[in-house]
Amino acid sequence: MQRLVIGSLLGVLLSLPLAMAPARADQLITPAEAALPSPPDSGLTLRGITRGPAIEQVEPSADAKGVSSPVKLKVLFSARNNATIDTGSVKVTYIKTPAVDLSARLKPHITPDGIDLKDAEVPPGTHLIRIDLKDSQGRASTALIKLSVKDK
Repeated sequence: MQRLVIGSLLGVLLSLPLAMAPARADQLITPAEAALPSPPDSGLTLRGITRGPAIEQVEPSADAKGVSSPVKLKVLFSARNNATIDTGSVKVTYIKTPAVDLSARLKPHITPDGIDLKDAEVPPGTHLIRIDLKDSQGRASTALIKLSVKDK
């Protein structure tokens, strides 16, 4: 009985440092992915009038220069005409050659309101990320967001 109590107590004491450790940031882009070549033309051309959902980069702001990693990534989605955002349709792609699908990494942070990732680890550099999504009426939208991350 004494061994059982001591073993249990030891297990609890050893797990305390893990419970008290600060939360780790989520790796949004790895250094290896950042080192991939950029495509020859990263331009995104949208034509015509779209009634698809709005996609707005909130944090870091689109014109922010040199934020520190980890960054807070916040993107808002706004549906139109009484539609709702189809979160299953959200695809997030890091614009590199070859393209890197970030959707699975961001899935826990995607809601109908947008993407909210408190601490995203991103290597230094300028990173272009494409977001594609649809609303409940099947209307699609695409946006490019830019992250400029400075050296630590």
